[in-house]
Formats: sequence, structure tokens, C-alpha cells
Amino acid sequence: MLEMADKKVLFIAFAIEDERQRDFLKGQSLHPRQPFEFIDMSVKEPYDKDWKDRVRTRIKRSHGVIVLVSKNSAASTGQKWEIQCAQEEGKPIQGIYAYKDDRASIAGVSTVAWSDANITNFIDSL
Repeated sequence: MLEMADKKVLFIAFAIEDERQRDFLKGQSLHPRQPFEFIDMSVKEPYDKDWKDRVRTRIKRSHGVIVLVSKNSAASTGQKWEIQCAQEEGKPIQGIYAYKDDRASIAGVSTVAWSDANITNFIDSL
């Protein structure tokens, strides 16, 4: 049995248009065999300074960052800032394609297909 202290804390960076995909990803963490928790920082207004301070604090205390990559990512200034912040903080980053038929890319983010194995491998590497 895993102790709570063994939980990996993951930050999810996503475009607000992909909120449902984020919900699906969070749903995977509710499965009892998954020793991790996700931090949800979705906000309506990603431009106030307090938001950036809160995001940086949460990214700092996370073990890694999962980026949900989609065609919406290119226009998401909040998601771009979260990725930049994670890079500045030296956090491991894994991109996951948010949709099977969408293979958008984000410069500097290695992206893999959404699968239990890919997500688990990333978490196990942290």
C-alpha cells in the first residue's frame, strides 16, 4: 500500500478550450492504483499578477508538468506562460496529445499519445 507521502504531484497545463480533456485526465488520478494527484489551476483571467504567483508556487511544489497539447494550445497565452514557468523552475515536462485526431505541437515540449502507459511512465520517471 502506498503512503500518501509517495504521491506524485502533477501540474496540468492546458488551454481553457480543452477543459473537458483535463477533467478526463484528472479522472484517471481517482483510480486507486494511481499514486499521484493533479493540481488544477484553471482560472478565468490568466493575466493578473496574483494568478502568476499562485501558478509559480504550485509548479514549484509539483514533481512534474503534463501539458495537454491541442490545436487550442497555440493561442493559449496562459498555457504558454505555465510551460515557460515550468521550464524556468526546471520541472520535467511531458506533452500529451489532448485528442486522438489532433497532432498539434508546442516548441520545446516532447509530446506523446494519451495512454495509461505513457502517463504512468512519465510519473514513474519523476
